[in-house]
Amino acid sequence: MARRRLIWKFFPWYLLLLAAALGAVAYSLSQALHTFYLAHLHQELLARAALIAETIEQFPLAEAQPALSARTADLARRGDFRVTVVRQDGVVLADSHEDPATMNNHADRPEVIEALEGGNGYAYRFSHTLQAPMMYAAVPLRKDGNIAGILRVALPASEIQHALAGFYLEAALISLLVATLTGVLSWLHVRRIVRPLEVIRGAAERFARGEFKDRLPLSTSEELAAVAEALNLMARLLDERIEVIVRQRNEQEAVLSSMVESVLAVDNDGRIISLNEAAAQLLSVEPVQVEGKTLQAAVRNTSLQRLIADALHSALPIERELVLHTPEEQVLQAHGAVLRDAAGNHIGAVVVLNDITRLRRLEGIRRDFVANVSHELKTPVTAIKGFVETLLDPNQKAPEDARKFLEIISKQTNRLDAILSDLLTLSRLEQEAEVPPDMFQMALLKPLISEALQVCAAAAAARDVYVEDLVPDDLMARINPQLLEQAIINLVDNAIKYSEPQSTVTIRGESAPEEVRVVVEDHGCGISSEHVPRLFERFYRVDKGRSRRAGGTGLGLSIVKHIAQVHGGSVRVRSRTGEGSTFTIILPAPKT
Repeated sequence: MARRRLIWKFFPWYLLLLAAALGAVAYSLSQALHTFYLAHLHQELLARAALIAETIEQFPLAEAQPALSARTADLARRGDFRVTVVRQDGVVLADSHEDPATMNNHADRPEVIEALEGGNGYAYRFSHTLQAPMMYAAVPLRKDGNIAGILRVALPASEIQHALAGFYLEAALISLLVATLTGVLSWLHVRRIVRPLEVIRGAAERFARGEFKDRLPLSTSEELAAVAEALNLMARLLDERIEVIVRQRNEQEAVLSSMVESVLAVDNDGRIISLNEAAAQLLSVEPVQVEGKTLQAAVRNTSLQRLIADALHSALPIERELVLHTPEEQVLQAHGAVLRDAAGNHIGAVVVLNDITRLRRLEGIRRDFVANVSHELKTPVTAIKGFVETLLDPNQKAPEDARKFLEIISKQTNRLDAILSDLLTLSRLEQEAEVPPDMFQMALLKPLISEALQVCAAAAAARDVYVEDLVPDDLMARINPQLLEQAIINLVDNAIKYSEPQSTVTIRGESAPEEVRVVVEDHGCGISSEHVPRLFERFYRVDKGRSRRAGGTGLGLSIVKHIAQVHGGSVRVRSRTGEGSTFTIILPAPKT
């Protein structure tokens, strides 16, 4: 339905009432004026008739005569009206406008009858003689105290109407002026009433937009002032409550966004209400795009969907582990519980997801480490135990066998010592992950690498491998010389062990704006790609048999990784089967 402004509901009624009132007043005034004018004119006609009668009574009224007609015509010209003399029997003796001989007997005229009865006659009717409405006034003419005739004075109605028309026009102009002034005043009055309402409407619209700082002025009207006060109070209370809500929401969002745990909330229909940034990253979704959608449409994981379905229908919190098959498999520990509003009504469920992939991986590494340590230690211990028991055998008589057994025991003992020494080194590096700053110094890498190559010179000569040193003389870094030397020895020793005779192992030093690189490159058998990700794990071996024959403990590369991390750097490997391997220790560039 079409709506109109309030002013157009009030103002037309004001105008209608005004028009009705003015119309009624104008009509009553015109009728009163008409009546008054006719009465005044009647009295005036009677007065004129009485004056003329004194003049006419001097003439004989027995029959028509020219002198009487001339006198009536003269009197009519002076007064601008019609004069008629009628004999007692109704015969017209003289008339100022018509020939008496042609006129009918007037004995039946109402004004004549009234005058013949001795009074003053009056009539307002249509004249058949003049063919026009006329106003008549008649008085008796007396001779010797008796009524000898009638004098009648007549005025055309057109003159009356013309005179009244001027009054009507003036009254109409006055009414129009009054109506205009009253209409303007009514418009101003209605505007004065509506204006505060428009101000209130504008304030309400601002309040609806969330602008609560403005306040409404109080009107002089008690009712409108009460409305303004109520709206001002509402705005203040809403402003305070919205500030509290916004502050609580910001605090909640800050808490949720800073949480490492992923938080996901859904309603009773399984539609996503909210999720924090950690959950969005974990599930690889955009929060804005998935809010309001069902979980089935947003996340393709049946385990998570089943968990939320169970949480929605469970009165108690639930807990279980989930597996997400993202580009990498992720293990999640999920906690689900019912979500309730302030009134305690069930409105959905909330799920907290903890990524325990690293924890599970570390547990696997720990289990593998324990198993590997047990395996690595069991072999030499078993060998030592067996040969010791053989030497203790009283039936053992051959001295050359005893010496051979002792050499094996010594070799296995050295192997145990190497394993334990590397384990102790790893343990020390892990416990001292942050080496004190005074343990580092700015140093040239060339002398340190030369010393490391001297340590490996005997192994290189035994394998007939040439080690080429291409490290620049001026290459510097902030290092712990003892630890870095051990890392380079481990890399060069591995490169020598896995290189073919008469091949070359190259060590280079490179400088970049953000880092310093030490590269050890060999041209040996290389490493296949499936082994590269696990190459720096403890006791991980690509070729277990060859590694043991070469005397390795399986901990050398793990030690290199930890030493690089202690320096704030890392270690990388690039290798292809049959083409050799390249290990790179990356250190932070020295600050100027």
